[in-house]
Amino acid sequence: MTSEDKTPTEKSGLQQKLSSRHIIFMAMGGVIGTGIFKGSADTIQLAGPGVVLSYIFAGLLLLVVMGAIAEMATVYPNMNMKDFIRQAFGERVSFIIGWLYCFLWLSVCVIEVVAAGSFLQYWFTDVPLWILSLLCAAVLIGINFFSVGKLGEIEFWLAGIKIAMIIIFIILGGCLLFGVLPGSEAPGFSNYVEHGGLFPNGWQAVLSALLVVTFSFGGSELIGMTLTETANADRILPKVVKNFILRVVLFYTLPLLIICGLIPWNELSDSTSPFVQVLSSTGLKGSAHVMNFILVTAVISAANSGIYGATRMLHSMAVGGEAPRRLSHTNSRGVPVNSLIICAVVLLIGSMIAFVAQNGLFSILMAVPGFVVVLVWLCICLAQLKLRRQYPVQPSFRVWGFPYITGLTVLCLAVIAVGFMFDSSNRVSISVSVGFTLLLVVWSLIRFRHKRV
Repeated sequence: MTSEDKTPTEKSGLQQKLSSRHIIFMAMGGVIGTGIFKGSADTIQLAGPGVVLSYIFAGLLLLVVMGAIAEMATVYPNMNMKDFIRQAFGERVSFIIGWLYCFLWLSVCVIEVVAAGSFLQYWFTDVPLWILSLLCAAVLIGINFFSVGKLGEIEFWLAGIKIAMIIIFIILGGCLLFGVLPGSEAPGFSNYVEHGGLFPNGWQAVLSALLVVTFSFGGSELIGMTLTETANADRILPKVVKNFILRVVLFYTLPLLIICGLIPWNELSDSTSPFVQVLSSTGLKGSAHVMNFILVTAVISAANSGIYGATRMLHSMAVGGEAPRRLSHTNSRGVPVNSLIICAVVLLIGSMIAFVAQNGLFSILMAVPGFVVVLVWLCICLAQLKLRRQYPVQPSFRVWGFPYITGLTVLCLAVIAVGFMFDSSNRVSISVSVGFTLLLVVWSLIRFRHKRV
């Protein structure tokens, strides 16, 4: 095969070895992490049992975003999410969103790796946090040196463990809720209507929770980065999107319904996972160890997906001339090694910073992904709105109710972004995010000063 006969993906050095199950589980690995296992207590305390509506509404927004990715993938084969944005808005916007997306995933990786180290301290109490965090980082970097096919298989099993845990939790919790297990007192629906009812803090609290919930679903768009390493992505992605959205919404809403049904929303503890509280109420021996194992697996899986997202975005930008060309180099297994080295350095620095100022680091980084997720989702929807009129071929899959549904989604995401920016609790994170964005805007104007948008 000559160089002229190769596809754009082959020329880039990547390998198309991801299957549909790999794509689904890699994206779910980025979505289902500490946000559901640990952070769900925060959203429940904010809005009560009615927070489930926030997750459902955010799932509907996500459905439109993912549908837009699937539609554009059927028109522009061998292109990823950033390429769609570049096709619609040019190099400057693509450059800004690409670097912001790398910033997002590198922030997530640092958070998850340090979190994994803190969970491991439950068993290894005498080992310093930074050593355990570095150990986790080393394992993750080693995993990402495998070919993309093996990486997808590893993430399939990592994500599969926490998904299996959620399924078991739903079944066990349902049995407890309705008194199927012998000797258990069935609360039924009492905790949904007592203690202030479904909306104890009013509808405004449900809308406020939507800010947090929307960001919890961040990482789903990672599917848009797997397109260049998936054979026949234009045909399989629409089916993947439908199955993925249903699973994500169910795996978030059903556990929350179980938790709110078994434990009054105002009795949830800030110091432990609501999953641990429910498992402990069953009298199951060793539930804390089981849950800690799940938490470790969850954050490792999320960090693994994050490293994949960061390295592929850096590689894509390097191929497109938006990052140093050396970052596009791949080895014989199709791994962008130089991009992976960048991630390793960031994880090393992050672990060291966490050693000095863990709480300060977390307070800054935790809200950063949320800000970037909304910008990325907005750009994906806006790209579809603009490109639909100039598609070179008719898409085999179309977003429903275009352009009204997509336009409404853009409006909702814009409102969420504005609400997030004016949230006083996120002031430091927003300052960092906006400052970094402005820096990228100036950098793009200088870098592409001789080109039109």
